[in-house]
Amino acid sequence: MLKKRELQDCHALYELMVHPDVFPFVRQKASSYEEFLFMTKQLIEAEERGEVISRTILDEWGNSIGTISLFDIQDGAGFLGTWLGKPYHGLGYNRRAKEAFFHELFYELSIETVFLRIRKVNVRSIKAVEKLPYVTSANETRRTLLEQIGADVYNLYEITKDNYTLYTMRHPSFTLEEEQRKEA
Repeated sequence: MLKKRELQDCHALYELMVHPDVFPFVRQKASSYEEFLFMTKQLIEAEERGEVISRTILDEWGNSIGTISLFDIQDGAGFLGTWLGKPYHGLGYNRRAKEAFFHELFYELSIETVFLRIRKVNVRSIKAVEKLPYVTSANETRRTLLEQIGADVYNLYEITKDNYTLYTMRHPSFTLEEEQRKEA
């Protein structure tokens, strides 16, 4: 479901990213394949320095279908950025990718908090994130942070390791499904 970013995936990812339903919501926009390749190389290097964590999202057949990343990592927290190619919208890949990524972040990489800033006009992403039972709105509780990122443009959400862990403990099948996906 997830793998570390590799330059060999750039062509397929670039073709998916430039779709007009995807491109406006991608954090790291590239106007050409060469620029996307260069940005991906920089991202891989930034991960080696501990500044970002980024993975390629795969479908059941190992095809690259999107990316998921944690940006601006400071003090055990960072901002989530994720996108899927248009043909993969609405098929459950987003939720599965997030769950696999959160498991890695919280239990393997010592991240404590994941923030999500979602443009208020991105209704599809807002609906998707609000379906996740371990996500809380942080518009009021993290007001200062929301003001810094742009309260007029974004909604702010938060996922803590504690909330995620509590959810997985209360729903053992959730953890089992996660392990089965890793084995597949």
